[in-house]
Amino acid sequence: MSPTPPTQSAGSRSRAPRPKPKLPLSAFSPPNSGTGESFPLPPSPTTTHPKAIVDANVIVKNGDLKLSLWKAEAGQILGSRVGGVVLSLPGADLEEAVQQLEDKTQSFPDYLSGVPTSLSTVFNESTSEGVESLRWALGRGRPVDVDIQAAISDAVLESFEDIISKATSGLTKVPPIVLSNILPPPHDLELPIVKLMNHPTYLAFQSQVAALSLFPDVYVKFLPPSWDAPTPPTPSAEVADRSDTQQKKEWKRRIKMYLGPVMEAFGYQRIIFGSSPCPTSSGSSIASDWYEIARESLSELGVEQEFIEAVFYGNAKKVYGPE
Repeated sequence: MSPTPPTQSAGSRSRAPRPKPKLPLSAFSPPNSGTGESFPLPPSPTTTHPKAIVDANVIVKNGDLKLSLWKAEAGQILGSRVGGVVLSLPGADLEEAVQQLEDKTQSFPDYLSGVPTSLSTVFNESTSEGVESLRWALGRGRPVDVDIQAAISDAVLESFEDIISKATSGLTKVPPIVLSNILPPPHDLELPIVKLMNHPTYLAFQSQVAALSLFPDVYVKFLPPSWDAPTPPTPSAEVADRSDTQQKKEWKRRIKMYLGPVMEAFGYQRIIFGSSPCPTSSGSSIASDWYEIARESLSELGVEQEFIEAVFYGNAKKVYGPE
């Protein structure tokens, strides 16, 4: 993946009157005269897709650098939009993997051209060794992925804030720190959603993500959750009734409850889509199934197309691309 960051030109300094914003026709209700065709409705979440996708969490299994399993899981809808991937290579020899990807005699997907690297670690508790390790990683100038493997609580949050503050102290430039296992967090599906709204764990989640967002270099990955259940599939095109299954609807309702506070705290500029669950996840997931649920959940919050493009493409391009 070798994206080029967009450039911006300086704006005019004149004080000419600013044009008034133009509202789309969909902002108005059509009259009752049978002319509703001229007042288009907002796009349906089921048809709203990003123009391109960077899948920022693809775990490579058994050295499969050609991503045969991932491509099979991605299918046509996700696979046809991919403009880049971020590979996770647990247990692999990084130098050997890079050499393979740069070998011109082998045929790899075009979106694997260019191999800027990032580092990854896990967080359980704050220790002096952990501070030094994170500081060393950040000093390399590349993004650092952090898998939060401790159950988020006020004590854990305070510990994590401590390690970030100490590890970044004195650095002239802090690379992006990308958190996994936060959006959505581990959760008990047996808890009724009506009780979740006022449950202490959910109220704590809201305050915790607000505190984490105060670190300007911290991003959050939007990954399949660890909910002790596989990601619900999307009905295939051959199925006459395209309505969601009850299980998928339930998942989307819960995901939106967690997605809303994260969007409010971090903004859409610091949320990054990825299709592979965290290695410690208690649930399995197929890339295309998670893409559909993640995309529809975001769209159903009523966000603009700009938000969707950023979460599924632009933010990962900015974080993981070449310096």
